[in-house]
Amino acid sequence: MLNQPIPTCDPAPCEGRDWKKIVAEHQQPRLGVACWQMVNSLGAYLGLWVLMAHTVSVSWWLTLPLTVLAAGLLVRVFIIFHDCGHGSFFKSRRANDIWGCVTGLLIFVPYHHWRWAHATHHATNADLDRRGIGDVWTMTVDEYLQSSRWRRSLYHLVRNPIVLFGIAPTIHFLISERFILPQAKPRERKSVWLTNLTIVALSALMIQMFGPTWVVLQLLVIAMAGSAGIWLFYVQHQFEDVVWLRGGEWDFKEAALKGSSYYKLPKVLQWFTGNIGFHHIHHLSSRVPNYNLEKCHLSDPMFEEAHTLTFWQSLKSINCRLWDEKNMKLITFRQLRQQLNGGELR
Repeated sequence: MLNQPIPTCDPAPCEGRDWKKIVAEHQQPRLGVACWQMVNSLGAYLGLWVLMAHTVSVSWWLTLPLTVLAAGLLVRVFIIFHDCGHGSFFKSRRANDIWGCVTGLLIFVPYHHWRWAHATHHATNADLDRRGIGDVWTMTVDEYLQSSRWRRSLYHLVRNPIVLFGIAPTIHFLISERFILPQAKPRERKSVWLTNLTIVALSALMIQMFGPTWVVLQLLVIAMAGSAGIWLFYVQHQFEDVVWLRGGEWDFKEAALKGSSYYKLPKVLQWFTGNIGFHHIHHLSSRVPNYNLEKCHLSDPMFEEAHTLTFWQSLKSINCRLWDEKNMKLITFRQLRQQLNGGELR
């Protein structure tokens, strides 16, 4: 697998078809489906909180399994938030913005600020020359070798699975999202302040109603949902055969189909993750709502170009840490040491 050439698109079957037209057929929001998703995701999530509030006084052994289910539903709430940010969940822009702000409060994320940063991620996906906003910190082999010992140690720490998927998600959603990126414009800056103030007010109200128990439950749910969310984002762009290119060679379709994975999950997990495993389709067109992604993927064999990962296959990507520009693949620290010992990079 390590020595396989990068798969390329056969110009005859791929370039001859208008992929934009094919994708456009699935961009239309469906109000009934969107409303039902609000009920079975947002409604179920709020209902679980009511149930947790009642069971915690009986036994934590009844409450803890409910926090796991709540975390799964919060991932679906995030997908609704995410689609609203792309203007794809509802046909109405106003409806997208209103529900984006509401769901943003539940996941502790300022809607307008995140929407801007995430749009930057879509515009720079798989572009080595435009990394830094809305992505996982990834060094090239050359950058790593030229870094100081302190910076290498920091990179090892950040890319450690315990930190990346265990500690960092909670820090990100509870702390990092409270701050404004320097490049943000006034509207995005305002959204951070308003979201922070509203979260403080709502948290004070919840603590007043349910006591410190609410804080514990909220931390558990955010920690589990955040870890799942970061893992999904990671595996969609960090796998051995991913394709990243320099700006001059960067191509939108190539970046979408080969710079993103098709994460083929069991149906239950596909439901909880809001079809976001069809990430190659999402990057071809962020205007396709999550409930149309699978249908779009199945509509044309062209979309099978995307690299498919099953759950068990995706676990191997945990150790992929550095982008090897020479061999066009993500490699592990161990593979780098082997290259250095073999003299390949000297």
